[in-house]
Amino acid sequence: MKFVSEDLTKRAVEMLLQGATLLGEPCPYCSGVRVMKEGQALCVTCGREPEKRNIPQQNNSEQKSSLLETLEKKLEVLSKELEHESDHQKQQAILKSINSLIEAIDKIKK
Repeated sequence: MKFVSEDLTKRAVEMLLQGATLLGEPCPYCSGVRVMKEGQALCVTCGREPEKRNIPQQNNSEQKSSLLETLEKKLEVLSKELEHESDHQKQQAILKSINSLIEAIDKIKK
């Protein structure tokens, strides 16, 4: 049986009272119960928190460019699909998707 410190228990209870949630996944270090608030997980048993890692962030223009490229590729695929489709209902569904993509592309470009 694992010993849970009183300080960790109090900290976990305070976090829960402030809106934290219990995690379904056990602690990767000791398999204890974890509490999470605002992206920070705390193990109630060992008190360890996962290592913080810096994730490189794309700037806004890079994100827009990447999203725009993806949408344009999807538009090209749908256009080819429409060209070869003979079923009227499927054509209508493809046209709706194309219209949605065009609207999204216009919003990103603005």
